[in-house]
Amino acid sequence: MNGHRTHGFSSVHFLDSDEILNELDLKGDEIFMDAGCGDGHIAIKVIEEYLPRGTVYAVDVYGESIEDMETYKNGNCVENLINIEADISKGIPGVEDGSIDVVLMVNVFHGFKASRTMDDAIEELKRIIKKDGKIAIMDYKAWDVPKGPPTAFRSSPEELEDIFNKHGLKMIYLNEEIGEDIPEGKSHNFIVFQKV
Repeated sequence: MNGHRTHGFSSVHFLDSDEILNELDLKGDEIFMDAGCGDGHIAIKVIEEYLPRGTVYAVDVYGESIEDMETYKNGNCVENLINIEADISKGIPGVEDGSIDVVLMVNVFHGFKASRTMDDAIEELKRIIKKDGKIAIMDYKAWDVPKGPPTAFRSSPEELEDIFNKHGLKMIYLNEEIGEDIPEGKSHNFIVFQKV
């Protein structure tokens, strides 16, 4: 059993990966990273439907997730997928400075708040993106609702903007109407940051 799936439910059952990926307006040749890829369903969808000429990095702290991605890669003869086991806040080995066009994190960033490693994670993401590269964060709204992480680990767009600004990254896009329909409204925010 994959650690990430036991740790948190795979978002494949309640988030629409096409809705998420359409937000990024990919051209088809980008170098893309699914940071905190979990069961890899987004990385696989990107490879199969969005980036025919691109490269996809799948990064996760759980070895089981990366093993699953290697099984997929080998079983499907996928050449443009690079799987890396890493804790993003401690650095992603094998990824050069300024080499990634788009980093996507879905339901991952609150984990850095929980472990108090937000600054380290943001610095590493900033290191790996190109000058005009994007860091896209999709995470739960800072609401006190039953589904998702504890309220204390959620961040409002304003909080995220403050901390990313401190690292020289500016918010260039915000969509507050995305995710699952829950009684309070749409469950998630989608925020994109870029190097200043």
